[in-house]
Parts: sequence; structure tokens; C-alpha cells
Amino acid sequence: MAAWLLVIVAGFLETGFAVCLKLSHGFTRLWPTVAFCAFALGSFGLLTLSLRRLEVGPAYAVWTGIGAAGTAVYGMLFLGDVVSTLKLVSISLVVVGLVGLQFSGSVH
Repeated sequence: MAAWLLVIVAGFLETGFAVCLKLSHGFTRLWPTVAFCAFALGSFGLLTLSLRRLEVGPAYAVWTGIGAAGTAVYGMLFLGDVVSTLKLVSISLVVVGLVGLQFSGSVH
């Protein structure tokens, strides 16, 4: 269970680095660029630690899914991204898939 917690936190950090990548405007703004580096290092580091106990496929899918869904939600809430029913349903399906993968028994 601890390994999955690492993946979940790493996924949220992935959301952070994706948002900071946008805010850095091509690495031309210092603090969003610094934050991007910190979030990316933390995210990849925690994912790496989790892979000591988890299968790579489900762990990677959960990590990227959390990052993608989190980034999409953040964009809609704070960056003016378009909100649509199809987008919300699709994000919900990603989250349901992530829960299924988490309970797939992929710890070894």
C-alpha cells in the first residue's frame, strides 16, 4: 500500500510540473521554471521508489493518469481551459480506470 501512496503523490507532483511547465512560458520565467524542476524531480523520484515494489505497467499508468487528469482539472479551474461535459466524463473514466489499476494486485 505504501508503494501505491508514493505513486499517487508522484502523480500529483506530475500535475504540478505540467502546470509549472505552462506557467514557465518556455522556461523564460524563473520561478515557474524552478518549481517545474522541483516537481519533476520529486515526481520521478517517488515513481522510481515505488517501482521497487510495483509492476511498471500499472504504476506508470496510474502516475500518468493522475498527472493528466489533475492537469486537466487544474487547467479548467484556474487557467481558463474550456469545460465540457465530454471532457468531464472522460476525466471521470480515467479516474475509474486508475482505481481499477490500483486494486489490480500488481504489488510483488
